[in-house]
Amino acid sequence: MLDQDLIRQRLKQRAKELVPVLRERAPLAAKNGQLPEETIRDFQEAGFFRILQPARWEGYELEPRDFFEVQMTLAEGCMSSAWVLGVVAIHNWQLALFDDRAAQDVWGQDSSVLISSSYMPVGKVTRVDGGFRLSGRWGFSSGSKHCHWAFLGAMVPPEKEGDGPDYRTFLVPRSDYSIVDNWDVMGLEATGSHDVLVEDVFVPEHRTHRSIDGFLQNSPGNAVNTAPLFRLPFGQIFVRAVSSSTIGALQGAIDLFIEANKSRVGVNDGRKIIQDPGAQTALAKAMVTVDECRTVLLRNFDLMMQRAVAGEPLTMAERVKMRYDSAIVPDKCAQAVEALMYNSGASTIFRQHGINRAFRDIHTGRAHVANCPGKYALNLGGVGMGLDSTDFFL
Repeated sequence: MLDQDLIRQRLKQRAKELVPVLRERAPLAAKNGQLPEETIRDFQEAGFFRILQPARWEGYELEPRDFFEVQMTLAEGCMSSAWVLGVVAIHNWQLALFDDRAAQDVWGQDSSVLISSSYMPVGKVTRVDGGFRLSGRWGFSSGSKHCHWAFLGAMVPPEKEGDGPDYRTFLVPRSDYSIVDNWDVMGLEATGSHDVLVEDVFVPEHRTHRSIDGFLQNSPGNAVNTAPLFRLPFGQIFVRAVSSSTIGALQGAIDLFIEANKSRVGVNDGRKIIQDPGAQTALAKAMVTVDECRTVLLRNFDLMMQRAVAGEPLTMAERVKMRYDSAIVPDKCAQAVEALMYNSGASTIFRQHGINRAFRDIHTGRAHVANCPGKYALNLGGVGMGLDSTDFFL
């Protein structure tokens, strides 16, 4: 039996050790448009991809707070690296929700095999005996070149008239899709979030996961993966994978800001920046933003785990609030890193400056559809006043 407390300590310590390593690798990774193999290997050897993976597949089955603490720490060195870890490692948790035959397909020979994704509901689906035919082109598949399988989203046509929509995640092997190398962006360059192209392939029924099963916290994989961890709502887990790295990236920018400005003197007035009200205020707001966002994240996951252990579902109001809590994080971090950049002098206009990189990465992460807080604010306000939720990815 693995000592989970010892594993937690080891994971957190290794994440801290990798921060300067990732920071040093970041410029070349951005230039190449993907993480270096050394980084993926470091993550594999550290066990980061196994944090939420089922124990029956050599995973640690720790809690979400353990995973996201590691992700936030790594983002202090390189947000692209933390982003890829966040998205890809979450798939090791989601695969446990599928029919167990899917996990056997992926991990039967090697439990370290990785899965990329694009949940955009753009797939074209036809029902056939034993499963489906799937075609389509999906965007933003982060870390795709490091993975041998992909999760792809699509709406399944109803079996009979009047049936409701059936959104599913389709699990497809690398042999059944091609990667379209089109990742040329302003930030998060090293995530390698290329398009994925599928042309009329067969996907057996057991390699699909219904969104409604994830929402109801009652998925086929729960028959064998019985830990409370696998009774958490999918919608609450994935959105944090594309939100929480901005917290760590902001902390990294804070550290660089402090280091650069402790002894810096303004070129125009000769005044020490450490005494500048604008710099002091920007730093204070950034520090509070990190503390607030991190505290809410961990509090929400603690509540989710408490409910899962007790076998009690979250209320709709709680889910809607937690969904907004996640979406607002990149917006807050973007505002905070802007102020740090504006108070750091002209040197930050250079692309290789660490604060410039954090600025671009955080704003790029803010553009993810799950991180646009406007519609989630409206939903939260409406539910608070008695309306039904308009969002079911919760």
